[in-house]
Formats: sequence, structure tokens, C-alpha cells
Amino acid sequence: MNELFEGDELFEGIDHVGYAVPDLAEAVRFHTEVLGWREVHRETNEEQGVAEAMLAAGDGSGAQVQLLAPLRPDSAIGRFLDRSGPGIQQVAYRVRDVAAVSQTLRERGLRLLYDEPRRGTGGSRINFVHPKDTAGILLELVEPAPTSG
Repeated sequence: MNELFEGDELFEGIDHVGYAVPDLAEAVRFHTEVLGWREVHRETNEEQGVAEAMLAAGDGSGAQVQLLAPLRPDSAIGRFLDRSGPGIQQVAYRVRDVAAVSQTLRERGLRLLYDEPRRGTGGSRINFVHPKDTAGILLELVEPAPTSG
């Protein structure tokens, strides 16, 4: 067993909930103008085939909402939208060390989508637990990017 997780504390909390949306601009407009969230980050991730925006409420210290729009129909988000339509695509758990958590979860019999962590939003490192092992929910593991200073 991985010694990093004595006491079974794999996760620090919910990082964000990801919504698949067909139109990023419209989804951002709805969440900011109607629901009152504020946009705190936006980027394009060519490797994953998505345009995304991160939204926060309050002082920004809580879990965020991630809006994900496909850059191309064959991306994971494009396929999700074709299969399921717009809606919650994943729940992301914040971790200190995504590689170590991935190893521990593999030791516990879970399948992860990537052999090694990949770059996520804002320079974070990510991996995903296969939804067939989690009652149909895609779980993202997020190790936030190091903060400077």
C-alpha cells in the first residue's frame, strides 16, 4: 500500500464539476449573467479537444464549475454530447499528488484512463477513473498547478 495515504486521506475535496456544453459563450453567459458566477479562467486544450472556462462563486475558495465545449466532434466532450447531450460530464477530486493517488487506486482495483498524468486546466496534472468502476460517474483526479511565490 502507498505510504503517502496513511489514514486513507486520498482526496482534499471537490475541485470542480465539469459540464459538457455545445456553446461555451452561451454557457458562460448563462452562468455569469443569470446565476451570478464569475469567470476566473479560460483556455483551449488542443490535446483534449476542448475549449473551457472555470467559474467561481463567493470568494472563489470553494469548488468551481468547469464548462467544456468540444473543439471537434471526435473529442471526448464531442462524443459525450452526441451520446448524452449537455450536462454533468465529470466530478473532479482535488489531490496533492495525482501520480501517487492513481497508483493507490490501481492497487485497489480501479482502472484509470491514462498510464501517466496529463496536463489539465491551468497547468494542473490530471487523470480519470473509468466510469465503469465508479457507478457510471467519470471521476477526475486534479493536482493543482504549483503556485508561484
